[in-house]
Amino acid sequence: MKRLIYTALLVSGLAGATTTSAFAQQDTVAKDTVIKKKNKYMVRIGGGTLVTKMDDSTKKAPKSKFVGGITFTRVDLGFSRLIDNGDFNLSPTNDFLDYKGGKTSTFSFDVLQFGYRFSSNFKIYVAGGFDWTLIRLRDNITIQKNQPTLTYTNDNVAYSKNRFSSSYVHIPLNFEFRTAESKKGKRFYFVLGPEVSFLLNGKVKQISDEFGKVKQYDNYHFQSVRYGGTVRFGYGGLGLFTKYYFNDMFATPAQAGLKNMSFGVTFGLN
Repeated sequence: MKRLIYTALLVSGLAGATTTSAFAQQDTVAKDTVIKKKNKYMVRIGGGTLVTKMDDSTKKAPKSKFVGGITFTRVDLGFSRLIDNGDFNLSPTNDFLDYKGGKTSTFSFDVLQFGYRFSSNFKIYVAGGFDWTLIRLRDNITIQKNQPTLTYTNDNVAYSKNRFSSSYVHIPLNFEFRTAESKKGKRFYFVLGPEVSFLLNGKVKQISDEFGKVKQYDNYHFQSVRYGGTVRFGYGGLGLFTKYYFNDMFATPAQAGLKNMSFGVTFGLN
């Protein structure tokens, strides 16, 4: 009797295990059944219900958002050129500002930016930073400070450096377009927009054997408010820029029509 009971229990256990295994295999097959159609996964659960799941390739683009804060970007390094009433050659009135083109430069960078990103490809932002224009004069002259007009004196000194410069706080409004990222994680950028600048100071820096290094500060009749526009094009963190200022470089009547432009390389374009 006991043997029959043991035999029955053994057969029953084996049958139950076999049935459970079969159902487990069936359930696994059912759960693993995946139908892919039009970027969607149709997953059959438990041999009955179909549940739709979106493919990773259909993930939504990042939502629009406000962006900004402290930064150190758009470092512009290049050359400056004076344009005298549409001509790169200076008129006799402004000939005392004749300069060395290869050593007349511009340098600027941004330290703040606040804006709104509408999508991964477009944003608008206001930035703030500093801008210098450094004119390397050819002649041995000294631009005079605290004068009613822009005047100079001829000096009997051979200056090894005679630099006439201005520094501004600039506030550009930029419209930035960019492509999708490449396989290397880089993008093409196209940035343009207007900017307004406020004069900090003007400066004359001279170096000679006779007097050593001499620095003088004044506004030198540079425009107290300057406005213009900038265009940048680049890839990754490197690009090219050009700037043009619409109003005159100086506030003096004699220099009417004398404007400034610059061009060069941008680092940290993002």
